Amino acid sequence: MSDEPAGAVYRIEDLAHRSGATVRTIRAYQDRGLLPRPERRGRANVYGDAHLVRLRQIADLLDRGYTLASIKELLEAWDTGRGLGGILGLVAEVDGPWTDERAVRISRAELAERFGGSPDDAAVADAVELGVLEPVPGSADSFLVPSPQELAVAAELYAAGVPLSAISGHLRELRAKVEHIASRFLEFTTEHVFARYLGGHQPSDAEAAEAASLVRRLRPLAQQTVDAELARAMRLFATRGLRERLDPEWSRERREETRSVEIPVDTTRAVERLVGAQQVAAFVAAAAEREVQARTLDRLSANHLTQGVIDEKP
Repeated sequence: MSDEPAGAVYRIEDLAHRSGATVRTIRAYQDRGLLPRPERRGRANVYGDAHLVRLRQIADLLDRGYTLASIKELLEAWDTGRGLGGILGLVAEVDGPWTDERAVRISRAELAERFGGSPDDAAVADAVELGVLEPVPGSADSFLVPSPQELAVAAELYAAGVPLSAISGHLRELRAKVEHIASRFLEFTTEHVFARYLGGHQPSDAEAAEAASLVRRLRPLAQQTVDAELARAMRLFATRGLRERLDPEWSRERREETRSVEIPVDTTRAVERLVGAQQVAAFVAAAAEREVQARTLDRLSANHLTQGVIDEKP
């Protein structure tokens, strides 16, 4: 970025007003090397359009969660000719919406009407904590609904007789499992697809643009895979559940064959790192079996020693 102002010329106060940054922030950015120094004209320091563009770039990257240190690296890449357009395109692609849903506003009265007609402040607070509802600044009676579809599902479940507390608990449990799925998908694609673009170096403009194109292509795959697997699992367990209730004998035999056990996510990840995702079930089963065998051996040894002591008594 050139230090010479181009086009319009601004005093620091004017630059602050146009960019939305404070005078103090602009000076701090200069001190940290994020923003070039102004040009000196007589007794005044003047800034140009390039400074305004740079301030808006910094603000955009900060909004996306980047630290000032990371932003400085990106801007240095741009200043040395490596290109920032592709990087910003990749950032926008990853940080953009991953769904076609559009947020809507809903009032407390509308919310109460959809959920039984009576206000439930505890349930609303729970929904806000979960992010199903977001308070609207300056309006105590309105909320933003990031996912109208998710709220509609909750309303249907409530109408079917599921308590709000149970719906919230289910969402918390579901979210933990879905976040694990998302994390694994990103690890998988990063290892096999994106490592060549982001592996230990700043990508070039062309590499970043190619990675952004891949994000667009691969982004729907995670949801498509989850949709397909969820449909398969729902059919499997719904069919099994119905048969268990209609055929008690089959249900008893089935329980003797297998049983589902919940394992903490951190434990599952540790096992995956140790033996791979495909071998988690086999590893857990083998570890459990070994533990049972060890305890059986301990019990047999203890019984033998106890019996020996009894036999030695006069």
